[in-house]
Amino acid sequence: MFRIASLALFVASLLAAGASAADAPAEKKPAAKAPAAKPARREPSPSLKAVTDDPKLPRVLLIGDSISMGYTVPVREKLAGKANVHRPNANCGPTIRGLESLKAWLGEGKWDVIHFNFGLHDVRHMETGKNQVSPEDYEKNLTTLVEQLKATGAKLVWCSTTPVPEGSSLRKPGDEVEYNKIAARVMEKAGIETDDLYHYALPKLKEIQLPANVHFTPAGSDVLATKVAEEIEKRLPRK
Repeated sequence: MFRIASLALFVASLLAAGASAADAPAEKKPAAKAPAAKPARREPSPSLKAVTDDPKLPRVLLIGDSISMGYTVPVREKLAGKANVHRPNANCGPTIRGLESLKAWLGEGKWDVIHFNFGLHDVRHMETGKNQVSPEDYEKNLTTLVEQLKATGAKLVWCSTTPVPEGSSLRKPGDEVEYNKIAARVMEKAGIETDDLYHYALPKLKEIQLPANVHFTPAGSDVLATKVAEEIEKRLPRK
């Protein structure tokens, strides 16, 4: 009799435990994480758009960094009907990149005028505290680039490097002045004329350049383009 009672008590306790477990709230599963948003895709600069030549017009090549990318489109607009204005499909960066890529940038076609600049990336300060390209190497690299450019038979125009304002990231104001002097020496030896964009921009910086930044406002790039287009047009072959 005692065994029967004990068994009944044991069964009752199991049933009570089952009921308690059934009444307990279900354990919540962690919510699935939403997929990370993909970063917005940056549209390519309009300056890199391919140009379809008008065979009746001379061909112009602009070589330079993001400053030249800023004035490329307005230069094309100002020289519309007068010249086919091209540029490499890239930011041309420092002279070391120019040495690596100039042949590809020149391509196989004939150029009538080449307007070129290297400088702002050469003076860029690296983690070592030194310029990306030393003054000595800048002069050597620029001399080699000029020799290669002269071999094209195009009319060459060197463009001086635009000012570096106080507060510019990774650049020290005044370095561009030193590098412009080096470039002037190289161009004088090579007999290449200069588009002095540095002194052209200098008195207008408050109106045309971004604060503490080597780059220019869109309106500022248009101001630079006026000078660049004038310098190129003077050197276009006469009809």
